[in-house]
Amino acid sequence: MGFLSFLLLAAIAYLIWRITDQLPDLIFRISEVQRDVAELRRTLADAPASLSKPATLGTTQRQSPAEPASESI
Repeated sequence: MGFLSFLLLAAIAYLIWRITDQLPDLIFRISEVQRDVAELRRTLADAPASLSKPATLGTTQRQSPAEPASESI
């Protein structure tokens, strides 16, 4: 029974070590998600004000599928 307890303790210690090893990356990803959510909320809050303005494509215009690409390989 003592050997099984040792294996269980070793497995728990390994899992805790792996989690703490990945913690900085996990915190960074969570902060990126929070930043993206805040940007979406700002965009949605500004949406009623932008509904009165006409929509423009700006500098990036989409090319229709019928037109061939201008770049050659």
